[in-house]
Amino acid sequence: MQNPPTVAIKAKQLVSPYGTRTDNYYWLNERENPEVLDYLKAENTYFDTQMTPVKGLEDKLFTEMKGRIKEQDESVPYRDNGYYYYSRYEAGGEYALYCRKAGSLQAPEEIILHGNQMGQGHSYFAIGGYAVSDNNEVLAFSTDTVSRRLYTLCFKNLKTGELYPEKIANVEGAGVWAADNQTVFYAKKDVNTLLPYQVYRHTLGTDPSQDALVYEEKDNTFSLHVSRSKSKKYIGIELGSAFSSEYRFLDASTPTGAFTVFVPRTPDLLYDVQDANGKFYVFTNWEAPNFKVMAAPLTSTGRGSWTEVIPQRDDVFLEQMELFKDYLVLNEREEGIRQLRVINFKDEIGRVVDFRELAYTTYIGINPEFDTPQLRLTYTSFTTPASTYDYNMATHKLTLLKEQPVLGGFDKKNYVTERKFVTARDGKLIPIAIVYKKGFHKNGQGPVLQYAYGSYGLSMDPTFSSARLSLLDRGFAYVLCGIRGGQELGRQWFEDGRMMRKMNSFTDFIDCSDYLIKEKYTSPAKLFALGGSAGGLLMGAVVNMRPELYKGVIAAVPFVDVVTTMSDASIPLTTGEYDQWGNPADKPAYDYMLSYSPYDNVKAQAYPNMLVITGLHDSQVQYFEPAKWVAKLRTTKTDKNLLLLHTDMEAGHGGASGRFKALHDVARQYAFLFLLLDEQKAL
Repeated sequence: MQNPPTVAIKAKQLVSPYGTRTDNYYWLNERENPEVLDYLKAENTYFDTQMTPVKGLEDKLFTEMKGRIKEQDESVPYRDNGYYYYSRYEAGGEYALYCRKAGSLQAPEEIILHGNQMGQGHSYFAIGGYAVSDNNEVLAFSTDTVSRRLYTLCFKNLKTGELYPEKIANVEGAGVWAADNQTVFYAKKDVNTLLPYQVYRHTLGTDPSQDALVYEEKDNTFSLHVSRSKSKKYIGIELGSAFSSEYRFLDASTPTGAFTVFVPRTPDLLYDVQDANGKFYVFTNWEAPNFKVMAAPLTSTGRGSWTEVIPQRDDVFLEQMELFKDYLVLNEREEGIRQLRVINFKDEIGRVVDFRELAYTTYIGINPEFDTPQLRLTYTSFTTPASTYDYNMATHKLTLLKEQPVLGGFDKKNYVTERKFVTARDGKLIPIAIVYKKGFHKNGQGPVLQYAYGSYGLSMDPTFSSARLSLLDRGFAYVLCGIRGGQELGRQWFEDGRMMRKMNSFTDFIDCSDYLIKEKYTSPAKLFALGGSAGGLLMGAVVNMRPELYKGVIAAVPFVDVVTTMSDASIPLTTGEYDQWGNPADKPAYDYMLSYSPYDNVKAQAYPNMLVITGLHDSQVQYFEPAKWVAKLRTTKTDKNLLLLHTDMEAGHGGASGRFKALHDVARQYAFLFLLLDEQKAL
């Protein structure tokens, strides 16, 4: 058997007022160092060698997953400013074509962005977003060909098809048009931290070097975003950290004017602003941990002028609002289930859009039009592919426009969904959702893939995956755990899984694993765990704490070197994360992070089989964190289980671009699971 790669130890002392740590692999952060690149390539070669027994299965899984995708496909069009917009894929195409039709769906098609042509010759390609001017004649759009999420803003004349000469580098997403069809506001990113921190005003057809800086954020714990209100009346600068926000607005018809602060930023005050019917609506946590909706006059936006529209409810967490002329729509959570409530302004009666599955998610779709009774929404579950509906808010009629087709004989009746609450060690109830194919026996012999995230207040909901069918059809159950750190059960659920209570996320996941074993869904010989990014931190923590629970663990782009990363403000996104993990300049935060940081807590013990995945150009979790972690595990662990590192030398945090290329990543992960079982059974 081939020996795993070795990498040189170059000890570096990391000095803090609260202690000195020795990092033998700190030098792996030298991205351009040939020795570093050679090590990553050697790990890839070792990965390929160890995966040889299931290479045929990996190829089969990819072909199978690709075969379920309708290659020539089209999204449901939505209407905006007299045009119908949609995207579509051509047979064999990796990237979408973005299109529109004037006036009706029978009109000739205009291709405004041709993803396949634009992505040609690039190993990575992504469109960051696009926006059409009010006169429908000019397109602002952005692209990324590196995977660092540093986009280049460009402009296209939609009447002639010609590109304007100016290109603006290092922006966030697409630009935002003012009402004059000439002025575009955009957010510029710091190329080191990757934080959007400046807003510029550009005039179409002029040299971008002459663009006016209209706002710069000096606090690097805040990020910013530029927006246009649904009413089209206002340009907005949205400023936010995890626990404080600020909104500045400008009349879109006077783009050279000064922005007005809606309410100055205040610690622990979050708010989002939209306008309708001559007033502002404010979605806020002010004296409302689970959020509420307030209203304010256009001419007096201070909190003293706010009046309550939708009160807070202790048992319902509000996530989002959408305004129409006659209706207010709320995305809310009750007992962990995400649902939609529609409120008529005239009678203030609210109705929940009714779906009858046990575990599902539904969310507000693309609704650019203001004066309409039609709400576009999306619905999905473990067994229902993403489905686009129109809901008539006046008649309450729900119309299915499209259920994403799944080829290859898929029948949702062949699969079973369960929803349970697991009792955590401190008595809290953790929501979990389980899906498997009929015939799965709860005798402790079935393989289970357990997934969670548990950070940033991001809730994990049951959604459909056609690729996952390749696991379910081979006897796996898939378990989604709503551990603390998300907001599945409200804002407090998030608070109880961050900062000095982060350990709850890890113990919740472990308690769910113990439950699955106790209830005979599986056994430690058949239980697998998966997590990515902050969920990769979760994986690193649980394998340090309870390695014997798992047969195998997949940690994708894992955030595992917590103390070192959070101590370096030059690393992308670090400063904006202080509200999540703490600032190691403070001793209590330093000590607490050190107590769970996966890299710092690697010890001489047996670990499960592990696959660690990263991307050389990752903009969120730098490649050297997982690389260092694997190197340290190799020299410390006492077992002979597989430890594999796979680095995508061309991609970043989200993995490969393109709808088919990304399936190779999934097939690779699934093949690893079957390698640890009996790969022949999967063929």
